[in-house]
Amino acid sequence: QVQLVESGGGLVQPGGSLTLSCTPSGSIFSINAMGWYRQSPGTQRDLVASITKSNYTEYADSVKGRFTISRDNAQNTMHLQMASLKPEDTAVYYCRFMGVLTSALSNRYLEVWGQGTRVTVSS
Repeated sequence: QVQLVESGGGLVQPGGSLTLSCTPSGSIFSINAMGWYRQSPGTQRDLVASITKSNYTEYADSVKGRFTISRDNAQNTMHLQMASLKPEDTAVYYCRFMGVLTSALSNRYLEVWGQGTRVTVSS
């Protein structure tokens, strides 16, 4: 069974920076795409950034130029560098792995979500 753990959240002042990490446990052979999502109270969970196996990235308009997503294929980890943080970035951030194969013999693709890490941007 594959599980994801996010880390790096916390309280930061406006204009500050944080780096989130997503670390898996369990057997993983390959991962097609990874993404960071966020959800504020009373809102839906929205895509923040995604990255494919070939490192093609996409960002929500609201974070372009401020956030950078990256992945380490050797470690199967993912990171989100967040700079120039704004109060509206306050949310619970979730990581998601898509198209996960747990072995070379598997033909079943999994989708896995983490439990979330809270980011609060406030003075």
